[in-house]
Amino acid sequence: MPRKAKSTKYKIKTHKATSKRFRTTGSGKLLRTKGGKGHLRRNTSKRTKAQFTEMIPVEGKGIEKRVKKLAPYMDKKK
Repeated sequence: MPRKAKSTKYKIKTHKATSKRFRTTGSGKLLRTKGGKGHLRRNTSKRTKAQFTEMIPVEGKGIEKRVKKLAPYMDKKK
């Protein structure tokens, strides 16, 4: 039996670190997490620590373009 000819392009692997750090909103805006959440947070205030959890919209077309290349299938996440 002959094999079926492929008519589609190759699938691109998603860069996992990018998909964990960024997400898109319903309107298509790109959001990013804040850095500095890993360690050495003992001396910071509760208010500052709470601000680490919020996500910020990404500014700049260069970063948006790079994220789209690294995570092409990153659509609206839960």
